[in-house]
Amino acid sequence: MTKAEIQQVKLRFGIIGNNEVLARDIDIAIQVAPTDLSVLITGESGVGKESFPQIIHQYSRRKHGQYIAVNCGAIPEGTIDSELFGHEKGAFTGAISERKGYFGEADGGTIFLDEVGELPLPTQARLLRVLESGEFIKVGSSKVEKTNVRIVAATNVNLTQAITDGRFREDLYYRLNTVPIQVPPLRERGDDVLLLFRKFASDFAEKYRMPSIQLTDDAKQVLVAYTWPGNVRQLKNITEQISIIETNREIDSNVLKRYLPVQENAQRLPALMEGTQEGKSFANEREFLYQVLFDLRQDVMKLKKLVHGIMAEKQGMTNSQTAAPTSYYGQATVTPVSAAVPTIVTQPVKHSSADDDIQDTEEYLEESLSLDEVEKDMIRKALEKHHGKRKAAAQDLNISERTLYRKIKEYGLG
Repeated sequence: MTKAEIQQVKLRFGIIGNNEVLARDIDIAIQVAPTDLSVLITGESGVGKESFPQIIHQYSRRKHGQYIAVNCGAIPEGTIDSELFGHEKGAFTGAISERKGYFGEADGGTIFLDEVGELPLPTQARLLRVLESGEFIKVGSSKVEKTNVRIVAATNVNLTQAITDGRFREDLYYRLNTVPIQVPPLRERGDDVLLLFRKFASDFAEKYRMPSIQLTDDAKQVLVAYTWPGNVRQLKNITEQISIIETNREIDSNVLKRYLPVQENAQRLPALMEGTQEGKSFANEREFLYQVLFDLRQDVMKLKKLVHGIMAEKQGMTNSQTAAPTSYYGQATVTPVSAAVPTIVTQPVKHSSADDDIQDTEEYLEESLSLDEVEKDMIRKALEKHHGKRKAAAQDLNISERTLYRKIKEYGLG
């Protein structure tokens, strides 16, 4: 699609922003809409995933059919099957009449399953049958019914990890993920945050009949630099708060910061990364933490050498010393014999020798240097668990396959 066509789609569905990844996502949604392929939309909570199923439905041949959006995480586990597939009268306590269910109602249309990662495993099996054959059975019935629906699903859950944890069916994942769309988080969309803020400020000014708030240049810098863990939803909420509370309609950085939750980890980790990783990039947080631990091990090794030197130097000074023992090796009491010449009497206190100190220090430090063995054992157990399948083992360890291959070679586990 051309930029002009994508812009028309944005205007129609209220999507704001010029981010290239977002534009590519819209393009994919338009291209896949005429087909009946299942689409899985992933992204963090609050990024606006709900816009894409509407695009897919409206640009499909099913646009005149029903469009039903279902929040799977908001329906109790005990009633989710009834909600989705319907039930017969008397199927359970409270079932006073027959219910058709969303898949029956959406026949010929599109059903959007939001938070699909929250579905219980038995319901996942039922959903897989619908995807494969279009068949389902109502709760309390033995009759197989047919439905012709287009399924679009969305989740903020890491489904590959959920599969590893046994919380999501792998076969269902591949059926849903025929066409993937990954919606970028707000922190990766650059100046889009300013466009969104301006739009929200204008909307709330109209809603509450007051002048629109404006940001100073320093406030704009703060807005763009913030990490936005709640994404667009959080930005909209904060814009509304400021619009209502602040009487001064020009918002500077100091005022804005009062509405932004402090994120200590977000501020510290980049500093740690910058100081210890020398520009390396990491596939995930666990891989990054591994690297930090390995660097820490090197620091401990340097500390060990330093302690060695100090202890050796102390031992040399002790051997060459000919004066009376100092309080470092024993406690001294002074008994005056005359006013001019005191006599120093030492009461020995048992202390270890310098060699013993070095040995004890080495033993203490060696206990701290077991990171390699711990990691080696973790990798070995993961490989045994998955019968040598490295891809599955890497997912279990939550590290990249490349990192796993490197560690297998390093520890001789291949």
